[in-house]
Formats: sequence, structure tokens, C-alpha cells
Amino acid sequence: MDIASLIGFLLGIGIITAAIATGGDVMLFVNLPSILIVIGGTFGVSLMRIPISDFLRSFGVLGKAFLNKREDPAVLIEEAVRLSDVARKNGLLALENETIENEFMRKGINLCVDGHDPAFVKKMLSQEINQMISRNEVGQDMWKGVGDLAPAMGMIGTLVGLVQMLANMSDPSSIGPAMAVALLTTLYGALIANCFALPIVDKLSKVMLYEKTNKELILETISGIQEGMNPKVLESLLNSYISDKKRKTDNE
Repeated sequence: MDIASLIGFLLGIGIITAAIATGGDVMLFVNLPSILIVIGGTFGVSLMRIPISDFLRSFGVLGKAFLNKREDPAVLIEEAVRLSDVARKNGLLALENETIENEFMRKGINLCVDGHDPAFVKKMLSQEINQMISRNEVGQDMWKGVGDLAPAMGMIGTLVGLVQMLANMSDPSSIGPAMAVALLTTLYGALIANCFALPIVDKLSKVMLYEKTNKELILETISGIQEGMNPKVLESLLNSYISDKKRKTDNE
């Protein structure tokens, strides 16, 4: 689980809620018509922008912002060097019995063990990387759209509330509820966009970059193993994917 995403979301909402509570009844800020206009309108228009399959898939992508498992590239490099050493000493078939935690690396090693051509293996793994990027970009586009649409729906709700208020100026009892809709829809739209959707887009972008880098590192590992590259040379090559601080030195 990505603790930063969870803490950031809860902290942001918690501070706003606490600030509201200090000024009066929190339930004054709960208005069903406003919620329907902003949330219903935002997701309704989002369905117009993208196919329903991409709309539903974007909720799965959303989970990566909170549940992504970030693998340390330095650990992947250690694993790569170990597998390279085994293959160099005992041949590619010896890798069949090795325990490999990373699913993508395991798939690449299995392709090597099955005797596939290096060009075919690289094409297969590259295609999987591209598909991963494509799926994440669809999800990011969806939530970016939510971030753009929610404030707009808030403004529409504000206009609806103002029209209702002005149309019933003769009835003082209707002015309050109409004004509540007018103001709360703007608030809801701003909250959804700035406390949820847009930060989610930024986090998904970071997660995708992290995943892409790790998968490219693994792709380089598989190519090196198939070429029979010296483990030390392979390690030096893979170290270019991580910062100097994380690189394992010969003295360690």
C-alpha cells in the first residue's frame, strides 16, 4: 500500500472537515442535490468522453495510486546479476529451477528457457510494457477529465441554485435551500478536483514512470542473459537505471 497517498488524502479531507466543524454543524455542508449534480454530472459526462470499458478500467488503475507495490530497482539488479551468473555457469536451462519473485522477470526468463529467439523475447516484453503504459494513460486521462469536469459541474450547480433562488424570491423559505445548492456545488467541485482527482493523476504518473523504469531494467536483464553477458558488466549496465546512492559498490 502507498502510505503517502492514503495519509495525504485523509489528512487533506480531515483538515478541511475539522475546519468546518470548528465553525458549526458539519451536516450543514451535506446537500444531496449538490452531490447529485457534481458527482452524477461529472461521471455522466465522463462516460461521454470515453468508452464504457475504459471508464470501468480507470477505477482499476485508480487502485494503483493507493495499492501499488513499489519494487526497489536495486533489489531487481541483485536478482538480475544472480540469474546472469547462474545462466553463464550452467546454461539458460538452469534458470528453470530458479525462484523469481517478479512476475515480469519470471515471464522473460521462461521465454529464454523455452529457447525463443532474443528478438522475439524483446518484442514480447516490449509489447507488454507498451500495453501497461497505454492502460495507465487511459486511467490518467479519465481522472484528469474528472478533475476538469468537477469544478465545471460545480459552477453549473451554482447557476441552478441561483436560478431557483431568484425564481422564488417571494418565498423566503426557499431562498436558503437554493443558496445552499448554489454554494455547495462549487465547494464539492473544488474538493473533488483538488483533493482527489488531480493529485491522483500526478500519483499515477509517478507510479507509471516507476513501473516503466523497472520493466525496462528487466528487459535489459533478459537481453543481457540471452547474450551471455558477464554478470559484472550486466550489473554496471543496469546501475545506470538507479541513483549513485543506491548502487552497490565492489567493496560491499
